[in-house]
Amino acid sequence: MIIEGALSVKAVILAKNRLVHCVLIDEKKKDKDTSFIVAKACENQIEVKRLPREELDKMATGKTHGGVLAQVDARNYQTINDCLEGTPFLCVLEGIEDPFNLGYALRTLYSAGCTGVLLPNRDWSISETTILKSSAGASEYLPLILSDNLSRDILVYKEKFNCKVYAAMRKDAKTYFEYPYNEAIIIAIGGEMRGLSKDVLDVVDHNIYIPYANDFRNALNASSAVAAISFEVVRQRRYASINE
Repeated sequence: MIIEGALSVKAVILAKNRLVHCVLIDEKKKDKDTSFIVAKACENQIEVKRLPREELDKMATGKTHGGVLAQVDARNYQTINDCLEGTPFLCVLEGIEDPFNLGYALRTLYSAGCTGVLLPNRDWSISETTILKSSAGASEYLPLILSDNLSRDILVYKEKFNCKVYAAMRKDAKTYFEYPYNEAIIIAIGGEMRGLSKDVLDVVDHNIYIPYANDFRNALNASSAVAAISFEVVRQRRYASINE
């Protein structure tokens, strides 16, 4: 497949979660970012080709690639054992169909220090380039685990980490400010249309919700919910002790 844009190409080279066959660059492009990509490609023995912009435009699906492409294989995914270090902050994302929304969510989770994301096992390859681009490369660095059975794998994590599982679900919920996130945790967030499945909700310890400033009745989209909750995790882990 073809990966488009400097951020995405840089991420696939540095993260090393997939085989990169070659990097394709506009023959007239000479800037610091491009030089860095070329240097890293050479370090990793990846072929670099300089081509006219017209040829790159024909290979790309859009016009926003900025003259930087890469030909790559599908991504390698992680396993449960790859997320065992430190104090785990895991996230389960279920029912998010829009690849842009998923990419935005992964971008936020990576920046908030999430240690791994469980996704339903499906063929993500059609959406991979969009997810990578909308996540600004973050999806390539973030450990991703494809699960055939989310509730079973959540229980495996609970046993390994002795952690609490919180679901973004309004029924019988408290606000997300009311729980501690300094220990190992799993946050489960569903898409706006389908939400979380019953199987996942059955293994959750607590439901949490985001309080609004008015009487708005509709759910936030998944990436917005991810942002609010994951940065409360950051706040507590980094700053809560300062204010005690």
